[in-house]
Amino acid sequence: MPAISNRGHQMPASPIRKLVPFAEEAAKRGTQIFYLNIGQPDIATPPQFMDAIRNVNIDVLAYSHSAGNESYRTKLAQYYTNQGIAITSTDLMITVGGSEAIVFAMMSCFNPGDEVIIPEPFYANYNGFATMAGVTVKPITASISNGFALPSSEAFEALITDKTKGIIICNPNNPTGYLYSKEELLALRDLALKYDLFLFADEVYRDFCYEGKEHISILTLDGLEQNAIVIDSVSKKYSACGARIGTLISRNKEVMSTALKFAQARLSPPTFEQIGAEAAIEVPSAYFEEVSTEYVSRRDLLVSRLNAMPGVTCPNPGGAFYVVVELPIDDSDKFCQWMLESFEHNGTTVMMAPATGFYATPGLGKKEVRMAYVLNKHDLDLAMDALQAGLIAYQKEMN
Repeated sequence: MPAISNRGHQMPASPIRKLVPFAEEAAKRGTQIFYLNIGQPDIATPPQFMDAIRNVNIDVLAYSHSAGNESYRTKLAQYYTNQGIAITSTDLMITVGGSEAIVFAMMSCFNPGDEVIIPEPFYANYNGFATMAGVTVKPITASISNGFALPSSEAFEALITDKTKGIIICNPNNPTGYLYSKEELLALRDLALKYDLFLFADEVYRDFCYEGKEHISILTLDGLEQNAIVIDSVSKKYSACGARIGTLISRNKEVMSTALKFAQARLSPPTFEQIGAEAAIEVPSAYFEEVSTEYVSRRDLLVSRLNAMPGVTCPNPGGAFYVVVELPIDDSDKFCQWMLESFEHNGTTVMMAPATGFYATPGLGKKEVRMAYVLNKHDLDLAMDALQAGLIAYQKEMN
């Protein structure tokens, strides 16, 4: 039989989805599962998005421009400019989700064997994207003890070699919810300029920042015009994860012209979803205010419940809709599987993502899990009841 490629063997499985078979078996047994493992909001997609698709009147479903529909790119550039990010339609490209934007950016900016520094824990799929591009991830560890704040510039510099070509952050962060301050972003800017590095910022959660804190895009930082690469997406912004529409943004013309070649190879982004996303630009700010208020309410309930449990530590995130939680357990992979395979509380259990998959450093995250507060507060409360009972039962088994 022909052999599978080395790259195929190296491609990591998703820590977010790898427990799905156990959840499916639990559901077959009649157990109600609270899915806190994945960032799939239960908030309705705005009607502007859905109505635009329902009302499409086209005779031929044709290819779009490889960079995306011109009308969408023009409106999107104006949207960012209104947000204080002055760009033109040629500074952005529509992609098949934020995932494709990251892959295109990596393929355009890095050679196989190059190194990128990423604060961990980080979005697990960065590992997969780096594997696809032949790039080596050099993790720099953030700590739950200070809420996963950015490590020092000195710690970054200790990792920089002649192979280092970039730094990647997610702001607000997935999986921790940490919102980077202006001082932290300026420190990254200075590193990028000092060592002539690309600075990638995955800003897909930029609309969800709490307590009046402001999201600062790296595209607003002076001096980064040729270094800054931003990824955005409609998935979380409009609760439209299935639409698979993302955006790659950079003022670096060579990066964008190179990325376009990869975009041309895949032909074009999907037509209906672009139509919906273009219409969604008109969604009023009140929508985001209402959604943010709801997420804050869910976050407060979840963080409060978790920190009230003996031996549990949960920082209070400043954005997005995730928390990374330290639990009194020995192995998060084993515990998360056990919760699905061997435990239920009043007919319910909880699906979480083991944090080991969000670290590149072996052995880290063994006592941590990621949870997404994407369920209504009633279900979150029941989920916390099940988790609390599960921790008690699991500790008895451990002892």
